[in-house]
Amino acid sequence: MIKTRITEKFGIKYPILSAPMGPFYTTELTIATSEAGGLGVLSHVTLLGKNSIKDMKEQIDHVIENTDKPFGVNIRTARVQTDHKILLRKIADWRNKNPKLREQLIYGLTSAGGPRLAGKVWKKSAPDMFHFHVGPALWLVDKIVDSGCDGIVATGTEGGGHQSYEGISTLVLVQQVARKYPDKLMVACGGFSSPEGVAAGLAMGADAIAMGTRFIASNQSEFHPNYKALIPPATARDTLLTTGGFGPIRLLKNKYCIEHGEVISKQEKIAQELSYDVAGYIDDLKKYMIVYTEGDVENGAIPVGQTVGLIDSILDVDDIISGFTKEAEKILKNLCSNIT
Repeated sequence: MIKTRITEKFGIKYPILSAPMGPFYTTELTIATSEAGGLGVLSHVTLLGKNSIKDMKEQIDHVIENTDKPFGVNIRTARVQTDHKILLRKIADWRNKNPKLREQLIYGLTSAGGPRLAGKVWKKSAPDMFHFHVGPALWLVDKIVDSGCDGIVATGTEGGGHQSYEGISTLVLVQQVARKYPDKLMVACGGFSSPEGVAAGLAMGADAIAMGTRFIASNQSEFHPNYKALIPPATARDTLLTTGGFGPIRLLKNKYCIEHGEVISKQEKIAQELSYDVAGYIDDLKKYMIVYTEGDVENGAIPVGQTVGLIDSILDVDDIISGFTKEAEKILKNLCSNIT
């Protein structure tokens, strides 16, 4: 059994979290992850025709109806994510009105924007919920620490989905954060999909590991079978960084990805955001949904990380969490036995 500060504080058995993957649903994946002894994390979903506030409430209610284990929720706080201010307050309010939810919803993760508003709202109205924020570079982690967050999700550029313009690898970033902020709770994310990765992340100083692509390729995730089927045969060279809704995004190479072009500059991205209209935003979102809902793997966006090169099968979530942790334990014990 591997014990870390996060397994102890969160009351979970294994130091593995499922990474949120908005705009897609990860509701069933959250339940499966938490039931298996890890920590499932709900995504900030923005499906067409859905009220995101009502939708999040329905997801949360579904989770607490189907598991009594701890779980978390992700809110994207980007400029273009205009619902985040309401969601931050609603989540605190829902927890305060429901003792069961207050007991189970222990982790709030903000990303794709700043942590300060969430910090103010949650420290006041949900002080018993751990607030973490995604940090893709050390200077941004400095800001997260200054904002008063309880912890950091150190996320490197190897990961799938939305990335930073910083381009810092997880290998370097996790070491930097562990060295500068040893007292801060840290989750390592981006580039993890194996027992070796779990062992390495913990050895570098992380308190837990978060995985996205590995959990997409699981029997319990909601992703379309066509989406899942692309992961095992893919190699680490089969992903590409292009421009997404919040900046660079790592996608599996296909017709859509290649035609979408290279990453535009940060200044160009800000200008693009300022010129967004609703029709343009919805049209871009459709390119993600046709893969997720219809299985169109040529004309839609397929977020995955470079860890596709490590995944060769679709597994049950329980086997991923318990199996990876047990193998990581063996790896770490073997390393310790070589010390004389």
